[in-house]
Amino acid sequence: MKQKDIETIIDKVLHVKTQDIEDVKVLKKGMTNRSFIFQCKGKRYIMRIPGEGTEQLINRRQEANVYQALEGYDICDPVVYINPDNGYKLTKYLEESRVCDPSNDVDVKKSIQYLRRFHEKKISVSHEFNIFAQIDFYEKLWGDNKSIHKDYYETKEKIYSLQEYIESYVKEKVLTHIDAVPDNFLFYIKDGKEEIRLIDWEYAGMQDPHVDIAMFCIYALYDRKRVDWVISEYFNQQCDEKIRIKIYCYIAAGGLLWSNWCEYKRKLGIEFGKYARRQYDYAKEYYTVVQDELEKLGK
Repeated sequence: MKQKDIETIIDKVLHVKTQDIEDVKVLKKGMTNRSFIFQCKGKRYIMRIPGEGTEQLINRRQEANVYQALEGYDICDPVVYINPDNGYKLTKYLEESRVCDPSNDVDVKKSIQYLRRFHEKKISVSHEFNIFAQIDFYEKLWGDNKSIHKDYYETKEKIYSLQEYIESYVKEKVLTHIDAVPDNFLFYIKDGKEEIRLIDWEYAGMQDPHVDIAMFCIYALYDRKRVDWVISEYFNQQCDEKIRIKIYCYIAAGGLLWSNWCEYKRKLGIEFGKYARRQYDYAKEYYTVVQDELEKLGK
């Protein structure tokens, strides 16, 4: 989409003229999209432009359905416009905002508690995010390219062997963010009080909500001690050991999921360096963690 087309969207949605659009600044390029912030008649907005290859990765109609399901809950970013065909999205800018600092215990506690409260609302949509199906899907997007990891198929087989255990301990499926990473928890001030919004719902769908705990941890590149602390915070220090192991399974599966995602992006010429390598390491490391913990339980 050309600049003129973007200006036309803004003009129509906000009922303004192109000359009213001021102070345009490009925001930091995200892993999936590009965005810019602008001012219009004294208010600021963010326009999201889908990044390279996202038409293969994201079902924009499903994303639009998620935002529709979230209406009235004051959970997500305040959407003014979203196009379910091409993924262009216009949102109000939340003033005095910042993202969760994954190294700050207070920030993380607030984010994890907010995540739990969202899950407890048990919101529903018509589509599911199937982690194992998506692992296969991202792999297919590589085309004729092979994985950069020589033991990929061995690792994949191990991760897939965790499905049976996972399915044994899934109590219910609700709307789950899937990309509930620290950068997507937005802290801002409203009427002098700190509020939180969870933004960027592109991957969201029906799933075991405990998946979000795993995704928060692996994006933040947490070690085992920090992972266990986050799990305990989510469950108010009362996490059943079998559920903790299930979350370890999700860390392993999530690691392979995002590693495959990164390999597709790499094919497009976009590198994620340490993050990409660490995701694959999570897959291997937490498969072993799961086996060790199951052995302790005598399974």
